[in-house]
Amino acid sequence: MDIKKWTDEELSSTRDKLDVWCLKHATSSWGNRMGLLTAVLGAIAISTGVVFIFFDGITAMSIILIILGVVTCYSWYKSEKQRKTNMDFLEELKVEIARRAKRKEEKSTS
Repeated sequence: MDIKKWTDEELSSTRDKLDVWCLKHATSSWGNRMGLLTAVLGAIAISTGVVFIFFDGITAMSIILIILGVVTCYSWYKSEKQRKTNMDFLEELKVEIARRAKRKEEKSTS
């Protein structure tokens, strides 16, 4: 996605939407704790399933625990990765807006 070809209106509206999203997620400390709790519970489910396999042999319950733990950890990983991507994109938008504003200022003074 080449943001250098975007119009100023598109840049500012996208920046505003991402700012609102970041503000909502930054103030929600419960959401961050819930995400970490989800990741920890997924890891515990995986380890519990592996321990059950060692003590009881391969059972349906141990396989289900491992599968649920993997799905939980993967969903947490994807959501964190998306959050970081959004934050990086927001910074890129801000840099582009600042660059255009500086260029307009230079043209107006020339």
